[in-house]
Amino acid sequence: MKERVYKTRCGAIHYWINPDGDNKDKQIVFLPGLTTDHRLFEKQIEYFEGKYPVFVWDPPAHASSYPFELDFSLADKARWLDEILMENGFDKPVIVGQSMGGYLGQMYMQLFPEKIVGFISIDSAPLQKQYYTGIELWLLHRMTPVYRHYPWKTLIRQGTKGVATSEYGRELMRKFMMTYDGNQERYARLAGSGYKILVEAVEEELPYEIKCPAELICGTKDMAGSTKRYNRAWHKKSNLPIHWIEGAGHNANTDCPEEVNKIIEDFLK
Repeated sequence: MKERVYKTRCGAIHYWINPDGDNKDKQIVFLPGLTTDHRLFEKQIEYFEGKYPVFVWDPPAHASSYPFELDFSLADKARWLDEILMENGFDKPVIVGQSMGGYLGQMYMQLFPEKIVGFISIDSAPLQKQYYTGIELWLLHRMTPVYRHYPWKTLIRQGTKGVATSEYGRELMRKFMMTYDGNQERYARLAGSGYKILVEAVEEELPYEIKCPAELICGTKDMAGSTKRYNRAWHKKSNLPIHWIEGAGHNANTDCPEEVNKIIEDFLK
């Protein structure tokens, strides 16, 4: 994997890419969730690098993709992603998005339906407004103050134990959060901004149709918000195949990497 930088009007995006692989007919694009970074997919990169061209980034304003102005939308992120992928010859991407990365994948499909060839959602949820309650949408607009005033040590403890069940997954999440240690305001603004662009995308009420092959993955112990409820409804209404990862939390790919890698590999084949 080689680290590269892409400059935008808001700041520079750092990403890691290896365009080589035994199977070049498609490329795997790993998109991490909110407040995480490229390390979220280290077990997947380790497994798939050399087999397929692979890509992962620190999302805008996250980790090394900072400083970064927060005046962008989910659609802006999708356009930047497309520019980076096209610049590197990733013309048949299979997007594997965890949580916020799954939302971004859906926005990418909305804007570039002819480019994406496959989509896997890991502990994410649909972007269609019909799945959300009024109070959920109301709260998503107002998350910055919650993270700003929450005791930092408690936030770290609950943040690490709340998204992963394995020792590896929890330690990795702790590393992500320690990126912002000593600067809770940055963390609060990052998280709050992420939820804001999410709810704004939902409230646009675009079709967000999934026209390419797609599958859903969700941990049976995912306690992040209403993720399990969303996935049950998403599966029922869309008929998309769903894989329930027994014992895994919100970061299912870190709790059960071998099982998730097998699902991704079978899907690619």
